[in-house]
Amino acid sequence: MKIVVLDGYTENPGDLSWDGLRALGSLTVYDRTSLVDEAEIISRIGDADIILTNKTPLSRTVFEACPSIQYVALLATGYNVIDIACARERGIPVSNVPVYGTYSVSQFAIALLLEICHHIGHHNQTVHAGKWERCPDWCYWDYPLIELEGKTMGLIGLGNIGRHTAKIAGALGMRVIAYDECPDEAGSALAKYVDLDSLFAQSDVIALHMPLLPFNEGIINRENIAKMKDGVIILNNSRGQMIVEQDLADALNSGKVAAAGLDVVSTEPIHSDNPLLHAKNCILTPHMSWGAKESRQKIMDCTVENVRAFLAGNAIHVVN
Repeated sequence: MKIVVLDGYTENPGDLSWDGLRALGSLTVYDRTSLVDEAEIISRIGDADIILTNKTPLSRTVFEACPSIQYVALLATGYNVIDIACARERGIPVSNVPVYGTYSVSQFAIALLLEICHHIGHHNQTVHAGKWERCPDWCYWDYPLIELEGKTMGLIGLGNIGRHTAKIAGALGMRVIAYDECPDEAGSALAKYVDLDSLFAQSDVIALHMPLLPFNEGIINRENIAKMKDGVIILNNSRGQMIVEQDLADALNSGKVAAAGLDVVSTEPIHSDNPLLHAKNCILTPHMSWGAKESRQKIMDCTVENVRAFLAGNAIHVVN
């Protein structure tokens, strides 16, 4: 079997091993493949049987031009880059990695929140620049510091990542509420389920932890921001398309939203005209919350198992 990895660098920039996949077939790994040049994608797939991709899209045009494709394995959970309907029509199973970033992504969400609360990076820079040495007082802070105990964390999404975020928020003394389309007992043990309007009205911090679905695209918009507390903090390291970016930028600039911590935007890599780049009190990081080595090793291990299972005639983690 010929196996092609179209965009392996972000999964494995050199600190992991491809040997598990190499043992399963003739393996070719490309660090990067164009996200828009379908001719390049088609050329690199060639007559390969098994395709691995993270963010390189596989459209109907690609599938039709590459009839040798028998199986697609995603180096990720989200599968919106794949024309799932076309793959299904052609009898091509598509597998993802359903669970890998629970700890890394929830930890990163809280890291964004704590940076907003304490501005640690800023104060570190001021100390190195000599401000503390020159300070007439024995200490200083350039921004109001925020204590989270007693404040309300509202989680939009209470799956694996949302639940772990809820645990950490609870450990910080926060009251945790959540909205999820499929409430269950495990979630009820960590958060109080509420409807969306109640979550918007009650939360001091709102964190997005859902896959992108039709109902939540643009859910952080002008209308819903108006329902929120003045000075709310918004966190998103899920999917950027859940936020109407101009509406959030306007709310940040007006002070309605006190701060935002965002690891994702609607178009990635970010474009220079994104309004959030110039919004007040907006932390932006480059979709990196999944990238801890431990998290990426879980992706690698699961992907090897996915391919092995397909080769054995029993595909697992199939999303189509």
